[in-house]
Amino acid sequence: MSRSSFSAAIATLGIDLGKNSFHLVGQDQRGAIVLRLKLSRCQLTQRLANIPPCLIGMEACAGAHHIGRQLQALGHDVRLIPAQYVKPFLWSCFGLVESVLLSIRPAFRIEPD
Repeated sequence: MSRSSFSAAIATLGIDLGKNSFHLVGQDQRGAIVLRLKLSRCQLTQRLANIPPCLIGMEACAGAHHIGRQLQALGHDVRLIPAQYVKPFLWSCFGLVESVLLSIRPAFRIEPD
């Protein structure tokens, strides 16, 4: 899959925020994973500026509001998920990427086609 068609396939993007690094998980319309990335803070806006506008979800925190405003300026639809809806999905048997995936669907009420 070429880089342009790869980024065009992303419909929903979940971001797990950290101090210095961010984990991104992208899903297409069917809910299949099409992107898994770990980016630094400065790489995040550069990478997301190069993909078409999509739905982005992340846990609400102080840093999420700032990043959310930056991503909205790029044309993305950013939704912040309250921590009470994200925390039940953080199980020890799952990694960060899987917890982001699990928290995206219930919070947005996204159903696969």
